[in-house]
Amino acid sequence: MKVIHLHTEEKELIEQAVIGNRHAQHRIYTNFSSKMLGVCRQYIKDLHLAEDVMITAFMKVFTSLKNFKHEGSFEGWIRRIMVNECISFLRVQKKVKFLEDENYSEESSNSIESQYSVDEIQFLIDSLPDGYKVVFNLYAIEGYKHHEISDLLGIKEGTSKSQLSHARKILQNNISKLKNYTNGTE
Repeated sequence: MKVIHLHTEEKELIEQAVIGNRHAQHRIYTNFSSKMLGVCRQYIKDLHLAEDVMITAFMKVFTSLKNFKHEGSFEGWIRRIMVNECISFLRVQKKVKFLEDENYSEESSNSIESQYSVDEIQFLIDSLPDGYKVVFNLYAIEGYKHHEISDLLGIKEGTSKSQLSHARKILQNNISKLKNYTNGTE
């Protein structure tokens, strides 16, 4: 039985991509592009625009690859670049507005029932205003803390908490509507 050292293989692949080996770069792109498109799609509704942003982010991945320190997850490093590129894209498009609102309420998180498909859940998230959606994605999906979101987006920590609270309320309301619709009571 042959033992394959995946970490060593990944490190060698990265080293080859750093020196411009197109085959290595293509393998990295192939290995991560579908997941990273999903990340971009979380922030950008239009699939074609999400693809464009992903490709731009991969260009940044390849130009910054020499800076990867092999100290954490390579996928996580790429993901962070994707998220940052999505936020930059939304800023340029001026689609993200954050309302200063220090009045928010912490609510217990309710899990979305498993009766909904991924597409239905994505539709509900897409229906959020862009500012709410970005904060929701960063907090609930990416796992950022409010102080990290505030630093990343250049907003107050209270604004991040408020945006999340409003996003949750809208999602809960839309889930109720969807539940009523699927049960035929609407």
